[in-house]
Amino acid sequence: MDTKQFLIFLGKIEKLKSNTRHSYTADGTHEVVASHTWRLAVMAMLLEREFPALDMDKVIRMCLIHDWGEAVTGDIPSFDKTKEHEDIETQAVEGLIRTLPKELYQDMAVLFEEMDALETPEARFYKALDKLEAVISHNESDISTWIPIEYDLQMTAATEEVKGFPFLEQLREQMKQDTKEKIAKAGTQHAD
Repeated sequence: MDTKQFLIFLGKIEKLKSNTRHSYTADGTHEVVASHTWRLAVMAMLLEREFPALDMDKVIRMCLIHDWGEAVTGDIPSFDKTKEHEDIETQAVEGLIRTLPKELYQDMAVLFEEMDALETPEARFYKALDKLEAVISHNESDISTWIPIEYDLQMTAATEEVKGFPFLEQLREQMKQDTKEKIAKAGTQHAD
């Protein structure tokens, strides 16, 4: 890769530093895609010893690249995302990585394919972390930023994805408890 090609690619994914997500941070700042991606990778890194059988370097790479398409499409919340949106995002990823040198393109294409298939433990783990991070973010944000559907999603999101990963199953249960406490403290009627 030459220096110009490298800088051009970085410029394309730089949009992830400003493209906002649906959620807000604890201090009320509109969250950006890059902050979600960063914390997702940190979660994987911190859990490496809990999951010694996983190739955590691969998981971290998956976490870092999983939302590259949103540099082009912007973020679409999971509860609004359709098959058409997913196809557009896949095309955006393909367009981005096609600009990389051939070997790097091939490496990224294989990694994205593995992530999409969700058949390897690493791909399933990254996807579980992705869903969990969103729930954690909402539990940290002011409940006034939640929309009605999020009260249910906070209790159901990631439940299927964490199956087979005992620590993540326990984490999800703790997060449900945190959600119930947050809702009760806010005095809303949405708690189950």
